[in-house]
Amino acid sequence: MSEAKTNAMRMLDREKIPYNVHTYDNSDGKIDGPSVAAKIGQDPKRVWKTLVTKGSSGGYFVFVLPVELDLDLKKAAKAVGEKSVSMIRVDEINKVTGYIRGGCSPVGMKKLYPTVFDRRVEDLPTVVVSGGRIGTQIEVEPDALLKAVKAVTADITAG
Repeated sequence: MSEAKTNAMRMLDREKIPYNVHTYDNSDGKIDGPSVAAKIGQDPKRVWKTLVTKGSSGGYFVFVLPVELDLDLKKAAKAVGEKSVSMIRVDEINKVTGYIRGGCSPVGMKKLYPTVFDRRVEDLPTVVVSGGRIGTQIEVEPDALLKAVKAVTADITAG
């Protein structure tokens, strides 16, 4: 593969975790989850987004969920033992994670923040998350991915 590896890929390589890379053309500017799922020919239920929040205590928390679902902030706060959590501003994403909006991976952030995947991940053979840059997704077995980022699972989606 001629494309440069991302931090996410390097971390998975270091942990000897196998993954498949899916790339897509983002020249149309469509980088939302459902568009990405369609571009890489994957079921949107298997393509997941990474959201970063700040808790009322001041700490950062990472939540990973299917692209078509919304994060329930109350459930998310409960999952990490916070009174409340709120989404960080777009201009904070790079400072906190090392990634940019649309290319934020749960793997290979600047720091290993407490990470929670929606419990639906337990029912999937593989899950697709950002590879750490716009245009690149990585497909990984959920157990290996959860172990790599020391994540837990919980019910964190709205509805």
